[in-house]
Amino acid sequence: MLEIPVIRWGKPYESIEKQPVVHFETGETLGYLHQATAGQIKLDGRKQAKARELLRQFTIDQLCNMCAKAADLYLNATLPLGNGTQTPEEFCRIQSATTGLPEAMCAANMRKNSYVLTHMREVLEALTRGLPFDILSRGYGMESRGVMLSYQCQSPTLGMVLPSNSPGVHTLWMPVIPLQIGLVLKPGSSEPWTPYRIYEAFAQAGVPREAFCLYPGGHDCGPAVMETCNRSMIFGGQATVDKYKGDPRVQAHGPGFSKIILGDDCVDQWEKYIDIMADSIYLNGGRSCINASGVWASRHTAEIADALAKKLGPIAPLPMTDPKAGLAAFTTPGVAEGVNNQIDEKLREPGCSDVTAKYRGGDRLVKHERCDYLRPTIFHVTNLDAFLANPEYMFPCASVVECPQDEMLKRIGQTLVCTAITKNEKWASQLVDATHIDRLNVGEIRTNQLHWMQPHEGNIIDFLFRARAYQNSPPPAH
Repeated sequence: MLEIPVIRWGKPYESIEKQPVVHFETGETLGYLHQATAGQIKLDGRKQAKARELLRQFTIDQLCNMCAKAADLYLNATLPLGNGTQTPEEFCRIQSATTGLPEAMCAANMRKNSYVLTHMREVLEALTRGLPFDILSRGYGMESRGVMLSYQCQSPTLGMVLPSNSPGVHTLWMPVIPLQIGLVLKPGSSEPWTPYRIYEAFAQAGVPREAFCLYPGGHDCGPAVMETCNRSMIFGGQATVDKYKGDPRVQAHGPGFSKIILGDDCVDQWEKYIDIMADSIYLNGGRSCINASGVWASRHTAEIADALAKKLGPIAPLPMTDPKAGLAAFTTPGVAEGVNNQIDEKLREPGCSDVTAKYRGGDRLVKHERCDYLRPTIFHVTNLDAFLANPEYMFPCASVVECPQDEMLKRIGQTLVCTAITKNEKWASQLVDATHIDRLNVGEIRTNQLHWMQPHEGNIIDFLFRARAYQNSPPPAH
């Protein structure tokens, strides 16, 4: 039976407490995940400075070369996992079996993660705006204009309290190792596979194992990681984001509320953009914060909603092994039913309708013996104060909202990704100035079409390093 240990600064640790890893469809136990404790995490935190010391034995360029090697190993090699080994195919199979993501989506996320590792040097050059890497390594140095710059690392490690919903979030922490900063990871309970496989790929590529901790465990482990590390990231709901708002030590990632907004100059040609809208809503099973949960326009909203419903409504669950499977399963009992009930309740508000109902040929909620599915759902909303004017759910679900263009910026709320389909330069300029939009696409760009040379959500360089003044006097003349 597969046994996956805790990793404490590169050393496997076998715990008395073990959590069975269960196939969500069959109930079969696939292995056991050893459990860390908050006390162990805090004790190990005393040694975190050593992780940065070990990584600074290599240049950032050397570590970028190791990233490229790790990318190939992660994508193609048979790598150790606990007391066994794992091929790429086995990785996708077990990840699908515990998360409910179809195997084709797991493979697609592997390719995405591998791409970022392969192009790590270019990613860091973009995130640092061309800053010479040795300035980050030494803490100071001259840039091309002959100006002395200094960047002070704020923590020897980055703590990560990771989710289980989408393996794509792991691209956020991959640049940390080449930045010569150690990693303290608390994997998601149903998706430990990506952190363990990337850790092993890094180690096989020459990165010191002692730069890593992996702490699968209970609810006390996440807070312990965040208490131990001076910089950490956490993923959760809006309550998590609100809790850590304003805390410089924590970068909290929550719902995206990502949107497509159509300008008055383009909305009459809305048919041209249906595929962009549908892909933004549907790809990756609608599980990502960068999936569109809203389409806003001043007119033609009923027609847009109907066209999207006709395209997405008939999509039904398929077996996890089917290459065409596009819906992820809800593997935690009761969650899908709770979401479905909430939607039905909110549909009673005036100005809200489920346009997909006539195209589904069945219920939104599809119940299986050990899991459930929610089929794609498109709402038409004319009541801007309704809950469904700005929803966010973990399946392909979006509201087509009717709103005058001159009110959109006031109404859309906090938005992780906004795709504005417009050629109106004055309006585009207003969107550029909108501080509640984190990532702005102007033109025919899917909300989930990322450019890896730009920060996904916040710049990790700004989070991990502090710019400061630095001067040194020349040595005395002899």
